[in-house]
Amino acid sequence: MKNLILLVLFLFAFGGAHAQDQAIFTQYHINPILINPGATGFNEKNNLMMNLRSQWSGFTGAPKTYSVGYHGPLGRTMGIGANILSEKIASLDRLRFQLNYAFRYQIGEDVKLGMGFSTEFQSMGLARTTNDNPLIESERLVTDYINGVKIFDATLGFYGTIKERTHIGLSFPNLVVARLGEIAGSEPEGGFLKYFIFDMGHKLDFENAGVSFEPSIMVRKTLNSPFQIDFNTVAGFLSDQLYVGLSYRSGTGGAVGILLGGKVSSVKVFYGFDLSFAKFQQYNSGTHEITAAFEFSKWNKSEYDKSKKYR
Repeated sequence: MKNLILLVLFLFAFGGAHAQDQAIFTQYHINPILINPGATGFNEKNNLMMNLRSQWSGFTGAPKTYSVGYHGPLGRTMGIGANILSEKIASLDRLRFQLNYAFRYQIGEDVKLGMGFSTEFQSMGLARTTNDNPLIESERLVTDYINGVKIFDATLGFYGTIKERTHIGLSFPNLVVARLGEIAGSEPEGGFLKYFIFDMGHKLDFENAGVSFEPSIMVRKTLNSPFQIDFNTVAGFLSDQLYVGLSYRSGTGGAVGILLGGKVSSVKVFYGFDLSFAKFQQYNSGTHEITAAFEFSKWNKSEYDKSKKYR
């Protein structure tokens, strides 16, 4: 019964699961390409990230999301990336595949700008056993999803930094949101530049103490989701070898979260935990999120050939 209630609430609350969840992970500020394709390859390094999010843990059928992604530079001005996301909510399974493309520009010595575009394909479906439950015989939405739904979408993004201390991002998701194979002329669910995600942050370094402090804010309005504002603060210690963060999210009752992380060589590991202020919190034990990030310097063919020559 809990499984069914959660499933029906999810389908209706998110407009038949058409919400595109660009910020489904609370640790998006660690990996900005989750919400902005303009950041693809921006740091000019190869980045591999794996993420696990268990939402509303302890509640039967609660969402579990797995993600793996890569992005890096292609030449001097381009960036490419790909993300694969798998999510299970009660009897609903969703597979999401995203390709990112970006161009980056250096403006003077202090300003760097990236402009990117992403294309996304989603496939969602319900287990056929869901139809055996007599409580959902009249639910046309549930019946439709048993046959599976395919969705295509796109996002446009701009991302920039000033003196490598201040970052500003603006992306426009849900540009398409059209079912594959849908008859032309049906009413579109998305709209060009109708939805947006804006984020901004500034990093303060206290080099003598080996401490850094980075507050940031995100404002978003995405398809079938309430207007939302996130406030994040991340402190780095021992020259950014250890991290501690605190966040607050408004909308849908609000939530507060903590972040703990560490860095060893080119590997970063983060753990996040958040609690909601909504009434539903009394039925679960919070949300857990783990991120592992690997960062590698880009391969330079000319330097490789030079080192090989003098062996």
